[in-house]
Amino acid sequence: MSERHDADAVEATPELEGGIAAVHTGPPNARGRWLTPGMRYMAAGAFFFSVMSLLVKHVGQALPSQELVLARSIVTATLSAWGVYHARVSPWGTQRKTLVFRGIAGFLALSCFYHTLTNLPIADATVIQYTNPVYAGLLAVPLLGEKLRRREVLSVLGSIVGVLLVTQPSFLFSGSPHALPPISVVIGLLGAMCSATAYITVRKLGATEHPAVIVGYFSLVSIIGSIPVALQHWIWPTSMQWLVLLAIGVSTQLGQIAITHGLRLERAGTATATAYLQIVFAAMWGVLFFAEIPDAGTILGSLVIIASTLALTPRGRPTPEP
Repeated sequence: MSERHDADAVEATPELEGGIAAVHTGPPNARGRWLTPGMRYMAAGAFFFSVMSLLVKHVGQALPSQELVLARSIVTATLSAWGVYHARVSPWGTQRKTLVFRGIAGFLALSCFYHTLTNLPIADATVIQYTNPVYAGLLAVPLLGEKLRRREVLSVLGSIVGVLLVTQPSFLFSGSPHALPPISVVIGLLGAMCSATAYITVRKLGATEHPAVIVGYFSLVSIIGSIPVALQHWIWPTSMQWLVLLAIGVSTQLGQIAITHGLRLERAGTATATAYLQIVFAAMWGVLFFAEIPDAGTILGSLVIIASTLALTPRGRPTPEP
C-alpha cells in the first residue's frame, strides 16, 4: 500500500482513535530530538479525541447515546460530502458492498464506544477501546492473509489480562469495590472488536477508494442505523447541548487531521506510544470533571494493554515499498 493510502486509511477511520498500531508512513525522525513534529501531531490528536470523549461523557448524562451518534454522523457526513465534492470523485465508490460493511462495523463500534463512555469511568472506557489494535492483528490473518506470529498471540493474552485488571470482574476479584458493570464491559469489548473489523476493512478499501467516500459511507450508515433508536428516545437538546454536539464533531475532525499528519511524519512505534496520551488525558478529565479517581487495577491494566499493543509495532527502519 502506498504512503498516501496508508495515511488516508487512518483519516477514513474516525472511530478508531486507538487503532493505529500497525500503520506507519513517512521516514524515521532523527535520533535525539525531543517532541518531533510527528509526535506533536500525535499528541494533539490524542488531546482532541480525549476532548471528544469528555464531551460525550458530559452530554451523555442528559441525552441518549444514539442521539449523540446521530449528531456526530451528521457532522461527519457534511464534512465528507465537502471532501467528495472537493476531490471530484464519485460518492458511490467501486466496492459498494465492502463500503457498506465497513460502515456497519464502524457504526457498531461508535455506538458501543459511546455507550461505554456514558456508563463507565472515562479512563476505563478509553482503555477498553484501546484493545482494538490487538484484535486487528488477529483479524488480519483470515481477512488479509497475514501470518499469525507469536507476538500476536502474546499480545492477545496480555490484552486479556489488562482488561481483567481494569474491569475487576467479581468471579476473579471477589468483593472488589472497583468492579465495573459486566454488561457495559462486554459492550465495550464488542465495540473494540468492531473497530478492529472496520480498520481491517479500511486497509482493504484504501487501494481503490477515496477516504472521503469511505467516511461518507460510514456516516450514511451511522445516520440510518441510529435514527430509529434516536427518534424513539429523542430528548430535544438545549442551546448549550447543541453546541456540545457540534463540538463533538469538530473535535473528532481535528483529531483525525492531527493523527493523519502525525502518522505521515513519525515512526509507527513512536506514533503509537504518543497516541496513548489519550488515556492520560481521559484519566485527567475523569478526575477534574467527574471525580473519577483511577485505582491501581486501572493503572496496571492500562500499562499491560499499552505494552501488548506496542509489541505489535514494527521494529527498526521501515522497508520502502515499490
